[in-house]
Amino acid sequence: METKAFRIYKFGGTEQMKWETVEVPKPGRGEVLLRHTVVGLNLADTYRRTGLYPMPLPNGMGNEAVGVVEAVGPGVRALKVGDRVGYIGGETFDAYSKCRVANVASLIPLPKFINDRTAAAALLKGITAQYLLRDAYKVKRGDTILVHAAAGGVGLIMCQWAKAIGATVIGTVSTEEKARIAKRNGCHHPIVVKRKGPKFAKKVRELTDGKGVHCVYDSVGKETWEESLASVRLRGSVINFGSASGNPPLTNLAATGPMGSPYIARCALVNYTTSRKETMSRADDLFKAIKKGHVKIRVNQRYPLRDAAKAHRDIEGRRTTGQSILIP
Repeated sequence: METKAFRIYKFGGTEQMKWETVEVPKPGRGEVLLRHTVVGLNLADTYRRTGLYPMPLPNGMGNEAVGVVEAVGPGVRALKVGDRVGYIGGETFDAYSKCRVANVASLIPLPKFINDRTAAAALLKGITAQYLLRDAYKVKRGDTILVHAAAGGVGLIMCQWAKAIGATVIGTVSTEEKARIAKRNGCHHPIVVKRKGPKFAKKVRELTDGKGVHCVYDSVGKETWEESLASVRLRGSVINFGSASGNPPLTNLAATGPMGSPYIARCALVNYTTSRKETMSRADDLFKAIKKGHVKIRVNQRYPLRDAAKAHRDIEGRRTTGQSILIP
C-alpha cells in the first residue's frame, strides 16, 4: 500500500522536507501496521533536519506519534487490530507519515483516560521530564531547581511536576508572555532572559540567599552553559539535555573545583529507556501524574501534517509555547 510521508535527502533548512508518496510494506513477524492519528513535534526534529543530530540519508522524519493498529504481523499476541498505542524513539524516523509499520516492542499501549492528542504531546516530552526529575537528579521536597526554557514543551511539564513534588522552581524564558505561562504552570520564579544584556545567574543567587540551586536543567546549551554553572550550589548538579543554541562548550574540570564541585552530565533519553520494561515504567509514572492532575498537557499549537515545515520554522523562531502536534 501507499501513504504520504516526509522525506529528506540533504541536511539543511525546511526546504529539504519533501512531502512524498511512499510504499508501506506489510507487517512482518513482531510488527504491526499503524495508522497515525496524531504525530508529536519536538525541537530535536529540527536538529536532525539540519544535521546537528546526524542520521543516515535519505531518511524519514520524526520518532514520536500515536495511532491505531490496522493489521498485525505473524507472531503478534500483545496487540490486536483497533488498539491505541504510542511510541517514542526507535531505530527509524517514520513518524511524519500517515501510516507506517512498527515493531511491537517499541509500542506503548495507551490508557483510556488519555486521548490521542494528549498522548502524542505528552509521551516523549513527559518521559524526558520523568527521567530528569526522577533519575538524572532526583528532585526532593524542599529542593530548588532551575529549568531553562520553562515555557517550552518539556519545561512546562517539569515545572508542574517539580512543584507537585514540593520543589521550588526557578525558570528562564525569553518573553514576558512566556513568563506568565510558566508561572501559571508551576514556575515560582520566572526570569526573562534576553539574548543580549544581563543573564540569570545573579538573580538565581538572589532568589536562593546566595546558595544557588540544587540542580540546573539546561536544554539550551551554548548560550546558557557558563551561567548555569554559576547558578548551582555546593555539590549541586548541572544537567544538560539539549542544544537549542548549540552544544555547550567543553568544561575544564579543574576549573569546577572553585565552583563548588558540581556534578555535570549530558543526559539523553536513549540512555534512560534502554529496555521495554524501563520505558513502560517511565510511561506509567507519567500517566499517573497526568491522572492525578499533577501534570496537565497544554497543546497550544496544532498543524496539519503536510504543514510540518511551518511548524519547524515556528519552533526555531521561538514562536511556540507548551506542546505542538501534527494532525495527519
